[in-house]
Amino acid sequence: MLTASYGQNSATAKADKLFESYQYVAAIEEYQKLAESKGANEYIYTQLAESYYNVFDSENASKWFAKATAKGKADAETYYRYAQTLKVLGKYSEANKQMDVFAKMMPKDDRAKEHLANPNYIPSLATNSKLFDVAETNIKSKGQSDFGALLTNDNILYFASTRNSSNKTDKWNNQPYLDIYQSTRDDKGSFSEPTPVRELNTPFHDGPVTLSADGNIMFFARDGHSEGQYEKSKKSNTKIGQQGIYKATKVDGKWTNVEALPFNSTSYSATNPSLSKDGKTLYFASNMPGGLGESDIWKVTVEANGYGKPQNLGPNVNTADKENFPFIAEDNTLYFASLGRQGLGGFDVYKTNLNGSDQAINLGKPVNSEKDDFSFSFNKNANIGYFSSNRNGDDAIFSAAPLCKAEAIVLVTNAKTKAPLTNASVAILDLKGNVIATEKSNAEGKVSYPIECNLGYGLQVAAQNFETASSAVKAVKAGETVVEVALAPSEVIITDTEVILNPIYFEYDKSNITAQGAVELDKLVKVMQDNPSMVIFVKSHTDSKGSLNYNLNLSERRAQSTVQYLISKGITQGRISGKGFGSTEQKVKCGTNCTQEQDAQNRRSEFLIVKK
Repeated sequence: MLTASYGQNSATAKADKLFESYQYVAAIEEYQKLAESKGANEYIYTQLAESYYNVFDSENASKWFAKATAKGKADAETYYRYAQTLKVLGKYSEANKQMDVFAKMMPKDDRAKEHLANPNYIPSLATNSKLFDVAETNIKSKGQSDFGALLTNDNILYFASTRNSSNKTDKWNNQPYLDIYQSTRDDKGSFSEPTPVRELNTPFHDGPVTLSADGNIMFFARDGHSEGQYEKSKKSNTKIGQQGIYKATKVDGKWTNVEALPFNSTSYSATNPSLSKDGKTLYFASNMPGGLGESDIWKVTVEANGYGKPQNLGPNVNTADKENFPFIAEDNTLYFASLGRQGLGGFDVYKTNLNGSDQAINLGKPVNSEKDDFSFSFNKNANIGYFSSNRNGDDAIFSAAPLCKAEAIVLVTNAKTKAPLTNASVAILDLKGNVIATEKSNAEGKVSYPIECNLGYGLQVAAQNFETASSAVKAVKAGETVVEVALAPSEVIITDTEVILNPIYFEYDKSNITAQGAVELDKLVKVMQDNPSMVIFVKSHTDSKGSLNYNLNLSERRAQSTVQYLISKGITQGRISGKGFGSTEQKVKCGTNCTQEQDAQNRRSEFLIVKK
C-alpha cells in the first residue's frame, strides 16, 4: 500500500532507480504497476508520463500527463511537457490550454512569453512558404531507427542506425545500440544496401558523424561505456555512460587513430557533431553546465594543437528546453532541431544564419510534421538535404530537395504610349485562381513576386482609367522572369439604364472588395460625383456552382460590401442600394451545366440607374 504523499517513497524506490539511470522501459513496467494500485498519486502518474515521454510514446504519455494534472497540483514543466505531447498528437487547441496554465505559472519564461504573444500560431506556420520537396529514401529498416544522415561529395552517405544484429540493447528504449553505417548514392538518388563501418563500431552507441571537407577527418559521437568512461550509480548499481565526441583519421581507406576530445565528461553528454567547411569550428549538442536548457547547441574552435573552450550559441538558437542535431552549412546557415520553440509538434527543424543576429526560422511543412523531425543536413554539390522523422512510425531518413526559387518581375505599361504605369494594382494568383498577394507598381511600373520554378501563376492588373488585363507567368529556372502587361485606356460606359464597369472580381468564397474591385468602383464614384442626382441599384450575381441558398447569401454579402464601399467614398446612403440575386438571373442561360466561360459571364455585378 502506498503512502498518501506525492513524492518519492519506499514503494516507488525500485521504479525511481530505473528512471534515474535512464532505464525507461523497465521503469514504465514498475510505475505501471504502481499507477494501477489503490495508492496511486500524482507523482507516480507524472513519472510514468515522463518515462513514456522519454521513449517518444506520445499516446501513453498524454494519457498519464492528463491524470498527473487532473487535480491542478503538477509543476510547471509537467504542463509544458503535456502540451508538447498533445502537439505531437495534433491536438493543438488542447495543447494551448496546457500552455496557458504553464504561462500563468512561469510568466517570465521565454516559452511562456512566446506563447502569450502568439498562442494560435499553427495556421500561419502550416501555411509558410514551402522550402523543400520531401520523399522517404530507400534506406529502410522496419522497426529500427536511422538518423544522422550526412552525404559526402563522393556520394557516400553516413548515418547512425539500430539495424545491427547485436543482441545487446540499450535499456533506455530496449533497442539495439547505434552503429555507424554507410551507403552509396547513385545518379537517381537511390542508395546501395547499407554496410557497417566496422572499424568504428563498438558494442555500445556509435554515431552520428561529421567529416572534413577533404573527407579524411571524422568527428563522431560514441557512448562512454566503449572507452570505460562512466559513473557508477550507487542507487541503481548501474554504470551510467555519457555521449562523447571522438576524432578519427582515414588512413589507406580505413578509419584509425581514434581519440577523445578533451571536453568529454562523465557528468554530461557531448554529441551530434558538425564541422564547418573550413574545419576550424565544430558544432555539437550538450547538456554541459552553462547552458540555457536541457540540451543546447555549442561550438568549439578546432586549433592546430588542440581545441578552444566550448561556447554556447545563446538565446537566438537555444531555449529552456532541448536543442539538438546541429548541422552547419557552407554559407554558415545552422540547421538544428528544437523542442522549445513554437513548432508543429515534437522536434522541429529550424535554421538561422550565424553571419547575422536573425531569429531561428521554422522550416515548415513538409520537412516538419506533428511528429519528431530532426537531424537535417545539406550537400551543396548535390543540392540535396537529408533529415530523419518518425512520422510513419520509426525514425527513417528522408530526402529534402530545395524548391527552385525565382522572381517574377511584372512591368505594367500604357498600351498606347508604352510608358510605365505607376500605382497599378498587380495581383498574382495560384493555379486555382486564388489571390496570393497584391502590390502596387513602383515609379518604373514594376512589381516583383517570389515564385517557384515550373509552376504557373496568373496575373490580374488594374489601374485607374485603364482596362483591367490578365496575364500569366512561369519561370523555368532560378532568377528573374520579366512579364510586360500593357493596359489599354478605358472609359466608363453610361447607358440610359446602367453604368457599365469592368467586371468586379472577388476572391473565392469572399465578399470583401479587392484592390482591382476598388479601382472599378472608384470609377463609379466619380460618375456619381459628376452626376449628383444619380441613384444606383447594385445587383450582384454568382455562377451556378453551389446551392441556391449559398449563392444567394454570398451575392447578398457582395452587394452590401459594394454598397458600403461606395458610401465610404462619400456617396450618400440614399443614392445607393443593392441586393444579391445569386444564380437566379443568369446572363447566359445554361442552368447548372455551365462552362467556365459561361460561369464567368454569369458571375457579375450590375449597376442599374434608378434615377439620373
